[in-house]
Amino acid sequence: MTLRDIVRQLGLEVVAGAGWLDRDVSGGFSGDLLSNVLAAARPGNLWITIQRHVNVVGVAQVAGLSGVLLAGGEPPAAVVLAKAEEMAIPILLSRDGAFVLAGRLHRILVPDVR
Repeated sequence: MTLRDIVRQLGLEVVAGAGWLDRDVSGGFSGDLLSNVLAAARPGNLWITIQRHVNVVGVAQVAGLSGVLLAGGEPPAAVVLAKAEEMAIPILLSRDGAFVLAGRLHRILVPDVR
């Protein structure tokens, strides 16, 4: 499934990286501790977080993530969006909390699990 599919199915707002929505998403990762993301997230994962600072972009790039999904509806600062565009990291936004987003993402990535 691509980021574009996920954006459409979850009704997400694309706030940076609209040109890279054809990336495949292999799974999801939810967490806010940057070192944990670097250690445990897998390349191709979509990262769900409440963190909104510029280091999120660097972590996503180093970890090879397909994009970052910001929970809670608060957009990041312009400097974060500019860095995401520069580093080709899609930033998506939702008003839903991380728990709800993780469940919704899991449901569309692994539809046969009940």
